[in-house]
Amino acid sequence: SADLASRAHPLLDLVMGHDNLSLSVIALNGRHAPLLSLGPALESQRLRELQWSDGQTFQEWKDSSGAQFLSVTQAMRLRDDTPVRVMMTLDRADDHDLLHAYLRSTLLALPLLLLLIGVCAWKLVQRSLKPLRRFRRIAGQVSAQALDHRLPSSGLPQELADLARSINVMLDRLDQGVRQLSQFSDDLAHELRTPLSNLMGKAQVTLARPRDSGDYREVLADSIEELTRLNRIINDMLFLAQVSQPQAQVELKPLALADEVARVSELFAISAEVKDIEIRRHGWATALGDRLMCQRALSNLLSNALRHSPEGSVVSIGIGRHAQQAWVWVENHGAGISDEHLPHLFERFYRADSGRSRLDGGTGLGLAIVQSIMQLHGGQVEVSSQAQGPTRFTLLFRAE
Repeated sequence: SADLASRAHPLLDLVMGHDNLSLSVIALNGRHAPLLSLGPALESQRLRELQWSDGQTFQEWKDSSGAQFLSVTQAMRLRDDTPVRVMMTLDRADDHDLLHAYLRSTLLALPLLLLLIGVCAWKLVQRSLKPLRRFRRIAGQVSAQALDHRLPSSGLPQELADLARSINVMLDRLDQGVRQLSQFSDDLAHELRTPLSNLMGKAQVTLARPRDSGDYREVLADSIEELTRLNRIINDMLFLAQVSQPQAQVELKPLALADEVARVSELFAISAEVKDIEIRRHGWATALGDRLMCQRALSNLLSNALRHSPEGSVVSIGIGRHAQQAWVWVENHGAGISDEHLPHLFERFYRADSGRSRLDGGTGLGLAIVQSIMQLHGGQVEVSSQAQGPTRFTLLFRAE
């Protein structure tokens, strides 16, 4: 005790100015009050109840009032070899006050923070949705009569820019499809109007005054020609609608193209003989196709070739194969087709020379039917023409 008393001042300097720090020297047996106590007083009874291990030890504990303390102890010996335990104790009241103050401020600030986050998120979402609202506004303006609206792709995020470009491509295709449909409707009305007008005109003229049976017979014969033309147009349109369906399928079988060309050529032998046209055939190949449809495609090409060939000329039909592709080409030496007409030849009711085609009985659907048949076969049709002829149409099949 005398040793501790002599060294009390240096120990007091350690805790001076720290109101929450206490220093105690306790006998190891723990049965007596602290030999020395500096700083705020601690409950000696509670100190004697604490369990300490050898060496330096940290322990958290509470007094009878519930105040929390953190103590660290170290076993030591005095100069007189008395074993003691030096304990430094920190009152945690300030720490808990700080934590409670932080908790209160957090609870008060949290609603404001959540509100701020919500407002910022709402503004961010509104800004992000601005291009989509513009898309919606433009999409609401699109109709069958107004397909010229396009989505702006500049100044947008990459993902939305790609979406805008894709939608614009779709609108381009729709616009083109509607234009083609409108043109098709106009052409169809024109094609049907001509024979119907002829029928009506002949009937009105015939009924204008009494006529003999010969006149009536002549009018009926002319009417049958016009009705036959109407029937051919309707049948061609129905066939086009059938083969143009996305779900349309054909059963592909091996076809000897030379045999099919021979059969079709025999059907047009009389027509060729009337115009003194020679049909020459050469080549051989086997292709995959539907016999009736292939014959129809060949018939349309050969009919066109004979129609546009001058008298005394030659219509050539060639057959060939290379690798996995087989072909048939039909060539005539009539007047050539200008380059401006070539891209449109396979459109419905398109005619490079409309007046001559109508006089020859053409419907303007033959080449469109040929293209649809070849697409159904997974092939294609090509055309080439010189200014003064010849003109060649080529059917490309998958070889067997």
